[in-house]
Amino acid sequence: MIPKRIVPLDRRTFLKGSAALGLSSITPVASQAENVDRRPSYKGPNVILVRFGGGVRRQETIASDETHSPFLKKVFAPQGVLFPRMEIADAPGVETNHGHGTLYLLTGRYDKYEDVSGKFLGSRFEAQVPTLFEALRKQYDLPPHRAIIVNGEDRTDEEFYAFSNHHLFGVHFRSTVLSLYRYKLHVLRSDLAQGRYSGEEAIQKRDQLRKLEAVDHRARDAEPTTPELDAFWESWTSYFGRTGLVNPRGDRLLAELGVWAMRTLQPALMMVNFNDPDYVHWGIASHYTRGISIVDSALRRLWEEAERLPAYRGNTVFVVVPDCGRDTNPFVAVPFQHHFNAHHIFAAIAGPGIDRGRIVDRTVQQADVAATIAAIMGFPMPFADGGSLEEAFG
Repeated sequence: MIPKRIVPLDRRTFLKGSAALGLSSITPVASQAENVDRRPSYKGPNVILVRFGGGVRRQETIASDETHSPFLKKVFAPQGVLFPRMEIADAPGVETNHGHGTLYLLTGRYDKYEDVSGKFLGSRFEAQVPTLFEALRKQYDLPPHRAIIVNGEDRTDEEFYAFSNHHLFGVHFRSTVLSLYRYKLHVLRSDLAQGRYSGEEAIQKRDQLRKLEAVDHRARDAEPTTPELDAFWESWTSYFGRTGLVNPRGDRLLAELGVWAMRTLQPALMMVNFNDPDYVHWGIASHYTRGISIVDSALRRLWEEAERLPAYRGNTVFVVVPDCGRDTNPFVAVPFQHHFNAHHIFAAIAGPGIDRGRIVDRTVQQADVAATIAAIMGFPMPFADGGSLEEAFG
């Protein structure tokens, strides 16, 4: 039985213990409400999980010298451990799509997901088991603004992966989401509360707000405002204005949000869901490779910011992994699909406590990422099927 309070362990000790037990065999020991006020403060390393894509495969990134991600391949990976043969399980019910892959990373399980509204080809999913953020915040007294998902404007469904439906975890241990959607919500709510608009314009703005709020199918559990988040968005608005047109867009926006979060909110765990390579669905192959280059530049910016900031320098582990891969199906008009044979991806991990200059030449699973991050940060993932990537720790 796991004790109710766990402090960060020596990672090799943690891995040996979890290997003996099997992380998937660990059972929860306390109800959601039991002794949450007695949780210890988190004092372990920061982790930044970079979702590299929008669907990215090995060929254009780590498998060729003609790479479109030179920072990832030539600078980042040599400083840590590269898993070039990571895969998404090729099994019935396992999808190679963005939402599925993101939830596989967050939960450590290849669960089957269906749209919560029953919409045909819909992708509004809810995790049935705890996410990394819930497990972390249930274990430690960590405020919500220090557990952050940075999400893109083009995949609004992924705004709502902040908590699972599991009765022992759930909304009480949610993550915070930073995105253009949340920014627009903040501006409209703030401006209306301050009486910035009147007459017909106020009516139009209230209608805009209602439409934005209606996007959240979990409106009853909508993310509450906090002084820290309000201050974050007020600073953002002061710098970029109220239109949403001055700030960067696409994955450059996500990099900007991530850097601002590191400077002001100082998340201990942050996941950045890059997505620009998926613009290949417009039918132009260069949209894919250009998207990879943009994500690579964003990764470099986050890495360099971690080296610069005292709260992150020497105390931050980066985990880089795509949500899904790509394939080239000659029978479809749009190149680089991810709906056929897009199971082959990769992962790279670098930072303090991680081995350096190592390439692990064995097949590993995307579902192993969650347990690995849990091992780094010193908390259990009681419902994850994947195991820790032990080679990362030397």
